Amino acid sequence: MDGMEITVLLFASVADRLGTRRLALDVPEEATVATARDLLLERFPAIEPFLPNLLYALDEEYVRVTQPLTQGATLALIPPVSGG
Repeated sequence: MDGMEITVLLFASVADRLGTRRLALDVPEEATVATARDLLLERFPAIEPFLPNLLYALDEEYVRVTQPLTQGATLALIPPVSGG
């Protein structure tokens, strides 16, 4: 399988749940944000409760899950944050 590596940044409750704020992820060459999300879910089932409310940013710009990924991209998974 041809593929590429991206960096995934995790924030707030997602980072707390996985115990890390950054990880490397190998994805197929034609991967989208949704592909990366699904691979992460496979690898880390504990993130499933967060998936419906996550926002995604690719190289510091908010994107939809259909956005294609590129080699070396940085994908951020951003859960909602409540303040008060």
